Amino acid sequence: MLYIVLVYPQIPQNTGNIARTCAATDTELHLVGPLGFEISDRYLKRAGLDYWPYVKLNYHNDLAKFQIYHQEQCGRLIGFSKIGYFNYSKFQYQTNDWLLFGSETNGLPQDILNYCNATLYIPMTHPKVRSLNLSVSAALGLFEARRQLGYLS
Repeated sequence: MLYIVLVYPQIPQNTGNIARTCAATDTELHLVGPLGFEISDRYLKRAGLDYWPYVKLNYHNDLAKFQIYHQEQCGRLIGFSKIGYFNYSKFQYQTNDWLLFGSETNGLPQDILNYCNATLYIPMTHPKVRSLNLSVSAALGLFEARRQLGYLS
């Protein structure tokens, strides 16, 4: 099983869209606080539409609590960042990978990137474009991992 982890997300609509993607793919979603919104935020709910009952949602108050939880599980931590080391489409995913994405404004902090087993980037051609939307990045990473693991057939 793959996992999506959002570390310090700030925009409820992005989190809602990612939750919807997780519901559609039966992927666990982990939110690491502090969040930039309330879990009950109407924009979060609107973006997720009526799919929230199908989201396997886990909330961790802070990074330390998430790290303890992860250590009790198995799998690699794979951080997505514009300064990642591997191209996300050429990286070899494994079944129990945890795909980490940072906040919309700051990405994943360096200490979290250092903690990851690998860091990936999504290539972009235009030099003036800093990043993709968080929900787009999460979908790209998740679906590439699913494709490689044979989950799309």
